[in-house]
Amino acid sequence: MIYRPDNPLIVQSDMTMLLETASPYYEETRDAIASFAEIAKSPEHMHTYRITPISLWNAASSGITPDEVMERLTRHSRFEIPANLLRTVRDIMERFGKVRIESHDDDCLKIVTDDATLMTQLCSTPEVKDLLQEKTDGHTCTLRSVNRGLLKQALMKIGYPALDTAGYRQGDPFPVALKEDVLSLRPYQVLARDAFHRGGSSLGGSGVIALPSGSGKTVVGMAVMALLKTHTLIITTGVTAVRQWIREILDKTDGHPDFVGEYTGHTKEIRPVTVTTYQILTSRKSRDDDFVHFHILNNRPWGLIIYDEVHLLPAQVFRFTASLQAVRRLGLTATLIREDGREGDVFSLVGPKCFDMPWRVVEEQGWIAEASCYEIRVPISVQDRLRYVTSSPRQRFRIAAENDGKHRVVERLIDAHKGEKTLIIGQYLDQIHRIRERFGAPVITGRTPQCERDTLFREFRDGELSLLIVSSVANFAIDLPDASVAIQVSGKFGSRQEEAQRLGRILRPKPDGRPARFYTVVTTDTEEQDFALKRQLFLTEQGYEYVILDEDEIDCLEPVTSTAPRNVVRFHSQKHSR
Repeated sequence: MIYRPDNPLIVQSDMTMLLETASPYYEETRDAIASFAEIAKSPEHMHTYRITPISLWNAASSGITPDEVMERLTRHSRFEIPANLLRTVRDIMERFGKVRIESHDDDCLKIVTDDATLMTQLCSTPEVKDLLQEKTDGHTCTLRSVNRGLLKQALMKIGYPALDTAGYRQGDPFPVALKEDVLSLRPYQVLARDAFHRGGSSLGGSGVIALPSGSGKTVVGMAVMALLKTHTLIITTGVTAVRQWIREILDKTDGHPDFVGEYTGHTKEIRPVTVTTYQILTSRKSRDDDFVHFHILNNRPWGLIIYDEVHLLPAQVFRFTASLQAVRRLGLTATLIREDGREGDVFSLVGPKCFDMPWRVVEEQGWIAEASCYEIRVPISVQDRLRYVTSSPRQRFRIAAENDGKHRVVERLIDAHKGEKTLIIGQYLDQIHRIRERFGAPVITGRTPQCERDTLFREFRDGELSLLIVSSVANFAIDLPDASVAIQVSGKFGSRQEEAQRLGRILRPKPDGRPARFYTVVTTDTEEQDFALKRQLFLTEQGYEYVILDEDEIDCLEPVTSTAPRNVVRFHSQKHSR
């Protein structure tokens, strides 16, 4: 039996892998398996990864072969790889592209497979056969072009993700270029753009680019626009994000203001570059009414659709996306984690992950701020503990999340980072407003009028405000470049997706090199503490150290002497770390 004691990876026959964090080869191994495996658990000493069909199909779509996966597993594994796992990995990866979608004529496409038995199976599968037309031979069948997306969804569900080589319509031309005197693309932004485009081949033009918040995903989107020079629809998370995109486009490209439009509840402009929201696409007067804006935008001559924060794609927008398979589709995200488990729809309808860069690598290269992550645990009062133990699970989580004892910690952290731009982020409005009453800082929630939001965000960016309290509206695509401290007082249960978004609010590099500090305040020995464990999975996956402190440790902490910028206190504790 093969035994390599220095190797940190233990590969198991159930498609899970254990990775020992204390090994000097931990980071090298983590990076080697990241392209085809997902992190599942992250206790202190041993992380658990799992290999899934989607993780393998993403690897296959990016050009990684089964042999390369097996070589990486073998090179880093402590023990011999189970033979059944090697066979399973190969079988799953080889399913990608076994069915191809190719062009046929104006109204029809064809699906092709070299496996006649598989074609017979497809033509007998209810989810697939209803979308097909004529079987021209044992290897080919035609389908209507409008069913292209639906077929890809159906094939994904039965485990045969299609390789779509049918190409894309050009869309109406729109000559736009980046301002070279304003913007110089970073090396990874060039790589991301080119990975999406693939030299203009039929394999390029659909896919997801995953980069950390603050690293310039918007710039990648504009670089793709400049490459394709076609009418572009950009869909994002809200009006604030719409206007940020428009500002960036006007600042960094030669696009004239008359050719860039906002299509929101406030303004309805359709122009060669139109920026809208997911909410508009899915809005209707009643459940029985049609999606009016969906159809208006669907009928335009787009050559490129950009899905900002694609991991948040609403279920209804998948319908829109399914009908847009003849249009190049670019998804931008910090993480592909979806809490509803619909990563398969993102893969089949928007495209596979075509470029990914670990957050820590981007940080090491100086493109995002250095960040440290802390969990601070606060006891609950006797009175609230009694309410907690006699309540339902959902009520228990909220009682723990709204623990007023957290206010003491927030006050100490504000004092420790006095003069730094600080965000306090919470889930519950009652809690947010109690914090506002205590600290006197302005609040932004979903109920805050857009003009007031814009004013407060501007004042925060300009330094007129150093403390801002925000609800979950700040999770998404908000540009606050100088924010260096985030204090999370409550969140959405165990959402890794939300953890990524909130950390991303403080990762833009600071002019003085100031590091970022991300604090999560949780109630000790409650369900909130259990959910915090799930949320930190994202941070661990990205290579961040996660330090856990009790409330009474904050005042005793000694600042670490370092080259940190002035006015920054760098806490250090060895009591708990992950």
